[in-house]
Amino acid sequence: QVQLVESGGGLVQPGGSLRLSCAASGSIESIYDMGWYRQGPGKQRELVASITSSANTNYADSVKGRFTISRDNAKKTVYLQMNSLKPEDTAVYYCNAELSLGGLRYNYWGQGTQVTVSS
Repeated sequence: QVQLVESGGGLVQPGGSLRLSCAASGSIESIYDMGWYRQGPGKQRELVASITSSANTNYADSVKGRFTISRDNAKKTVYLQMNSLKPEDTAVYYCNAELSLGGLRYNYWGQGTQVTVSS
């Protein structure tokens, strides 16, 4: 059974930093694109950042220059370094991964981790 387990969320003051991690486990053959999404109160889930297996990255305009996505393929882990956090970054952050099992591709989600930016 595949699991994506997120960690690193919490409460931080405006201007602060947090680092999210998401580790994949299970009988995974390959991991392709990985990404972070977020869903704020009363909002739809949106893409924050994504990274391909060859480390090409993509960011939402609202986080460019503040957030950095990276991955460690050996550890099957994706990270999101969040700097200069703003109250509007408050949301539940979800990890997403496209991976292969038994020769087929699947899309998996983590359970989400809360990030709250408040003074």
